[in-house]
Amino acid sequence: MARPDKAAAVAELTDKFRTSNAAMLTEYRGLTVAQLKTLRRALGENVTYAVVKNTLTKIAANEAGISTLDDLFAGPSAVAFVAGDPVEAAKGLRDFAKDNPALVIKGGVLDGKALSADEIKKLADLESREVLLAKLAGAIKGKQSQAAALFQALPSKFARTTEALRVKLADEQGGAGTPAPAEAAESE
Repeated sequence: MARPDKAAAVAELTDKFRTSNAAMLTEYRGLTVAQLKTLRRALGENVTYAVVKNTLTKIAANEAGISTLDDLFAGPSAVAFVAGDPVEAAKGLRDFAKDNPALVIKGGVLDGKALSADEIKKLADLESREVLLAKLAGAIKGKQSQAAALFQALPSKFARTTEALRVKLADEQGGAGTPAPAEAAESE
């Protein structure tokens, strides 16, 4: 490859590192072209999975300000550049690796923070962003319902207590037909 081609490849990879939410590095040794095509489809449209040259990718990552991946560029490497939800991409890689042990997750980077292979697997165990947001909305709605019930219960309880006191006072003031003890002492 000529020098300008290498510079263009580095520039393209640098741009992908900078514009991606996450990048996950894998080793694909032993996978067929058909399996790689299946993996690309499984990762979805927000993930670009590209087989890369280690030296050029290492240079591009360093130019993008990511030096934590330097040790991982050994053997045949491919990078999943994630533009959407990194959890979905991590799940796609994990699930594909279960069925195809030749795919090895080496590590990655998420929002500038280095991730080990185990951390990517833990990320894959999380629920998707949409599910987590739905759970959060449900929890907030539940707390609002509890607060509304509490605020509604206070006036209702106050009204019942007031009515009970009124009935008690009416009974004590002769509503039951016998004079109250204070009245009986005055009449004597």
